[in-house]
Amino acid sequence: MPLSASAAGLTNILDASSKLVEDTLIPLAFAACLFYFFFGIYKYIWSGASSEKAAEEGKRVMLAGIIGIFVAFSIWGIIKFLQKEIDLPQVDKVKVL
Repeated sequence: MPLSASAAGLTNILDASSKLVEDTLIPLAFAACLFYFFFGIYKYIWSGASSEKAAEEGKRVMLAGIIGIFVAFSIWGIIKFLQKEIDLPQVDKVKVL
């Protein structure tokens, strides 16, 4: 009996953490990375011909934003894959108490 109760508790914890990550953290990560990417575009455009160093900084910021978007998308894909393989309920089906 205690083993099944602890397994149910673990499932509830996994469900709740999956919901938190998928509903809150991943969208925030995407938004932050997009903001950072557009900030790099802004820096690159407004540096214009004034400074090669500022243009390089803008390129670096854009590249970091693109890498961040890729990482956030990869984490989202890994979560979806694990949900499917471990048979965790999808976020819209999870009921967190």
